Amino acid sequence: MVTGWDIGGANIKVARAHATQLGEVRSVPFSIQHTPQALAPTLQRLARELGTLPSEAHGVTMTAELSQYFRTKREGVRFVLDAVASAFPEAAVHTFTVSGNFVSPEAGREIPLSIAAANWAATATLLARRCSDTVLIDIGSTTTDIIPVCRGIVAAQGRTDLGRLSSAELLYVGAVRTPLEAIVHNVALEAGSVGIAAEAFALTGDVYVWLGDLRPASYCAPTPDGRPATREFVRERLARAVCADREMLSDNAISAIASNVAAAQLDRTAQALTQVLERNPSITSAVTAGVGSFIAERAALRCGLDVTPFSAMYGEAAHQAAPAAAVALLLELALAS
Repeated sequence: MVTGWDIGGANIKVARAHATQLGEVRSVPFSIQHTPQALAPTLQRLARELGTLPSEAHGVTMTAELSQYFRTKREGVRFVLDAVASAFPEAAVHTFTVSGNFVSPEAGREIPLSIAAANWAATATLLARRCSDTVLIDIGSTTTDIIPVCRGIVAAQGRTDLGRLSSAELLYVGAVRTPLEAIVHNVALEAGSVGIAAEAFALTGDVYVWLGDLRPASYCAPTPDGRPATREFVRERLARAVCADREMLSDNAISAIASNVAAAQLDRTAQALTQVLERNPSITSAVTAGVGSFIAERAALRCGLDVTPFSAMYGEAAHQAAPAAAVALLLELALAS
């Protein structure tokens, strides 16, 4: 078996693969900015829980290098690779690049921008082995990846986060951790247009729990007020986003706030998807993944695409940890060839 890792700044995702089949897949919250020295012990703990053997091969991709804990991406990439080496000293470690191949950690340290934020490339590379002309729409807790695959080749225009933001292949909005004010400045209530407070009083996770699109258990981030992700407290956070409280607004008003934000995020996602499709006119279908796949599906349908969930291709367990699953499956294939 091999183990695949997607090491982010807010979550760590891990998957095991054997004989081209996925085993257990897991995702756990982890803030590298607040507890960086806990990274190696956390990796070790997860590996033990999944039954990973000391000599088992590991595939690694990451987004943690963007954390404010690091002053440069080079520093972040090296920190993550050092933590993996410390956690698994006996293992063969392979790092995934934005070019779609594995390199050694030593080589990865010398080409940090090819290693940084390459998790989208892992999922898209795996998808390209099965699909000819499609677009991957992976909406996680924090970001949205829109990656074209044309004639069985990953056709992304951008390769760094900066380039992908420029090409609309990356949106820095997600289904859980994005503050409301990053999506809308105003919402329409009965009293008229009301401004959103720029205080991160509520997150998109609150929006989608209230609307019923997201289970509280899938709210994979600390809530802004530290209270649970249940509807009772979601309601309070959404009210506070317009500087009100639970005694001042009706359920209808809370629903209006949530619906305004959800509609704006869907519009933004569909607009970015349209830009990508205009550059790749052969694409007629989409594969959706991530905790926010319900947004991805709606955007794809709005753009007239046929939709297949990533889970339908690789199993329900891989749904919210597609890059970790992809890097595990790709590494197994690479080692077998």
